[in-house]
Amino acid sequence: MPALIEAHEVKMYFKPSGIMAGSAPIRAVDGVSLSIARGETLALVGESGSGKSTLGRVLLRLYQPTAGRVIFDGIDITRMPERKLRPLRRRMQLIPQDPYAAFNPRIRIGESVKEVLEVHGVARGEEAVEKVVALFERIGLVPGKEFYNRYPYQLSGGQLQRAAIARAMIVEPDFVVADEPTSSLDVSIRASIIELLEEFRKRIGQSLLFITHDLAVAKLIADRVAVMYLGKLVELGSTEAIMENPLHPYTRALIEAIPKLRIRARPKLRLKGEIPDPRHPPPGCRLHPRCPYATDRCRKEEPPLTEVEKGRLVACWLAARS
Repeated sequence: MPALIEAHEVKMYFKPSGIMAGSAPIRAVDGVSLSIARGETLALVGESGSGKSTLGRVLLRLYQPTAGRVIFDGIDITRMPERKLRPLRRRMQLIPQDPYAAFNPRIRIGESVKEVLEVHGVARGEEAVEKVVALFERIGLVPGKEFYNRYPYQLSGGQLQRAAIARAMIVEPDFVVADEPTSSLDVSIRASIIELLEEFRKRIGQSLLFITHDLAVAKLIADRVAVMYLGKLVELGSTEAIMENPLHPYTRALIEAIPKLRIRARPKLRLKGEIPDPRHPPPGCRLHPRCPYATDRCRKEEPPLTEVEKGRLVACWLAARS
């Protein structure tokens, strides 16, 4: 299927400010290339600090990348001025990680969602209200009219996350970035949120970038999985292939951290220490200070993201050689 969204060698560096001004830039995203097909769900996984959320915002052009290109539906939006980009905003939406921070506490939930319809010129007045109430009913905020008039503090975490999904989906976008939408929810609620996202994807035919640190959740929703570490992709492939046979030690460690997904007949792989400072990434393979399999080559040469089989890419000297 043709790609809807593409990243080509995208970099996103942040210059420190305040007392850190003048120090090395934070390399949040450091040369990432990927694409998401129409109607596809790609899970982007990795530890906190890997650059996942930053990459999602670059793809939405909420951040203008330091280098590289972002292509949306065949259009290069990398440095497109905001006045030209604005008509495309309706087709690209974000579901934030923290819905409490995403809503103005002084504005009713329904009015916050209705505003999206009005900003994009989809509907106004009573027509917009009816659309919001109908969507609330569809996603389980029942009765819809009552939820329309509630304030954010009057909703539970799961209800507010549904409202955040409604605000993103009300204009039926083509591309959605869901930034850890289930991370702060109870396990029982996570499943219903995933089902809701799947329902929208199938009905509208959306492309979805699902950002998570939990491979167990990625397994439930994604067609493919991209694994990110310290600003770079280290593995990419179908969800089934990644889960059954992870090629990169980092991917394997993420899977091994989930008891029910442990790979049988292998000793558990444990990474040493914490993710390094993105201002000063290690030379060679960025995982080598933590990897039990690191060799001298890993410490000196950075492995490229290489296709080892059709649709399967890995950035690891040992995996590429085997």
